[in-house]
Amino acid sequence: MFRLSTAQISRIGLFTALTIIMSQISIPMPYGVPMTMQTFIIPLVAFLLGKKEGTYVSIIYMILGLIGLPVFAGFTGGLSIILGPTGGFILSFPLMAYCSGIASEKESKISVISWLVIGAILNYLVGMFYFSLMTSSTLMVAFTACVLPFIPTAIIKIVLVYFVGEKLKKLNFKKIKA
Repeated sequence: MFRLSTAQISRIGLFTALTIIMSQISIPMPYGVPMTMQTFIIPLVAFLLGKKEGTYVSIIYMILGLIGLPVFAGFTGGLSIILGPTGGFILSFPLMAYCSGIASEKESKISVISWLVIGAILNYLVGMFYFSLMTSSTLMVAFTACVLPFIPTAIIKIVLVYFVGEKLKKLNFKKIKA
């Protein structure tokens, strides 16, 4: 079940490092929910590596942050980030990655984009409900703080993941041997 080749471990490590780097691109927003490149890089990585390796990258990224390494947006890390108002977004990254990995297996453009959208929606839903729970706010307040301002950039990120992912998939990272 957890048997990985040296090549897979190398790809997972490389793409985890890329995820950490891209996560530092962040724009502070009201209500403490930043606009980050995490929601671009997580689905892109899974789109390139597939659902298994892509999900492993997101889980390892999450674990590194949980143990306190400053890998989350703004060079933060630790349990306090996960238990904070935006922790639900981070906790949903494996779901987002898995959906993007499924997207990479699809043939039709509609199916690919649909799975990327499903991943983004799951990210927003988990993040919004978690924000509401952690801040004792209504779902409407959580939606206004966590989803509404990010819809335009979510659409842009989905389109970019699709086009960049399709171009980079031709490099076939899965065939690279360590």
